[in-house]
Amino acid sequence: MSRTPSTTGQDFVPFATAALDFHRALNLPGGPLVTSRAELDALHAHLVSVHGLLDAHAMRVGQLVPAEGDQLQAARTRLWQAADHVHAAYHAAPRTDSGEVPETDACRPHLPEGAPELTICQRHQRTAHLVRRRTTSADLHAPFTGLVRR
Repeated sequence: MSRTPSTTGQDFVPFATAALDFHRALNLPGGPLVTSRAELDALHAHLVSVHGLLDAHAMRVGQLVPAEGDQLQAARTRLWQAADHVHAAYHAAPRTDSGEVPETDACRPHLPEGAPELTICQRHQRTAHLVRRRTTSADLHAPFTGLVRR
């Protein structure tokens, strides 16, 4: 296994970062004061995607360079926590069609809000399954997720 970074795999991450920066610069200064559910859904998808990327890196790197792997695992945990908060914000945001704020347990099994709103809950539950396999409950609730290796 080569320790030299691949140039083809790294070409896309800067574009994703630039797209988020561009979106923020264009849409937030003059945009609505309340974040739309569609934007929260897109942000959740982005966080879950970055979580998956960090998960893949943490699993691979952790075996070769444990200190780096620990830091990537800590970052992965924090990203999951951010995605969890964005998911909760989505359900706290008013519905687009009626302006109603849904119940707090709207995405629990057998109580979905329906399509397309169900998509964020399905994505969240799929990722939660991975998080439960890779992370302990103590890791998720610890005030500090990083380990210090010397």
